[in-house]
Amino acid sequence: MGESLHIRHIEQHELADAYRVVRQLRPHLDEGAFIERVVAQRRSGYELVGAYERDRSSDRAVIGVIGFRPVLTLARGAYLHVDDLVVDESWRGARVGTELMGFAETYARRCGMESVFLDARTAAIGFYEARGYGFHPSPSMTKSV
Repeated sequence: MGESLHIRHIEQHELADAYRVVRQLRPHLDEGAFIERVVAQRRSGYELVGAYERDRSSDRAVIGVIGFRPVLTLARGAYLHVDDLVVDESWRGARVGTELMGFAETYARRCGMESVFLDARTAAIGFYEARGYGFHPSPSMTKSV
């Protein structure tokens, strides 16, 4: 992959391009709702990072997206929570997801965070386990209000 992949933060004017990939994971969101949520989440520290296919010295297309945010709790201390990770269907299996997770892990270390947490779809558990992630002992619970 090397020089053909460039990972960087997604700028405001690039959100529509990122949506083309994100909708593969979040089909319930239309483009407007996606952009609106990203803008709102950024106020709380959410970062949206893209993997771009590179052609010579310029970025060509978003081929993967990771969204994460810093969290500080009494129970877990400082950690990075990965909310979204999606790679364009045509690029799956090409290590794009691995590179994006590596970016997030490096970001967490540089910020002094102790760990990375995420909620995984059943189909993605093997991907995360292969990268050293394991189940956390406390189960997550939710209630609609």
